[in-house]
Amino acid sequence: MSACWEIRGCDDEMQGRCPHNTPGEPCPADCHFAACVRPTHVVCGDFDMLLNPDRDYDAANKEICRFCEFFLTNGPDIADAPPDRIRKGNPNRFIL
Repeated sequence: MSACWEIRGCDDEMQGRCPHNTPGEPCPADCHFAACVRPTHVVCGDFDMLLNPDRDYDAANKEICRFCEFFLTNGPDIADAPPDRIRKGNPNRFIL
């Protein structure tokens, strides 16, 4: 069974014509189909939790998951990622 952060909000046909479907990038938070209506979705306000360098943010297929308390608490850690996986996105995410 997939974790909620592994599921995109649209089906394969929609992904084929979606202007947001950029390889290696998550669904943007402003996409209507990426909205999360699950009862577990809570926007996080704790900066320590949001900036946890051990969390594997690349595991989230939707940007909205990256600031959800459920993902930030229950999501996978970088240590759990396969060793041959290439990190997506900005590797300097925590340089402020």
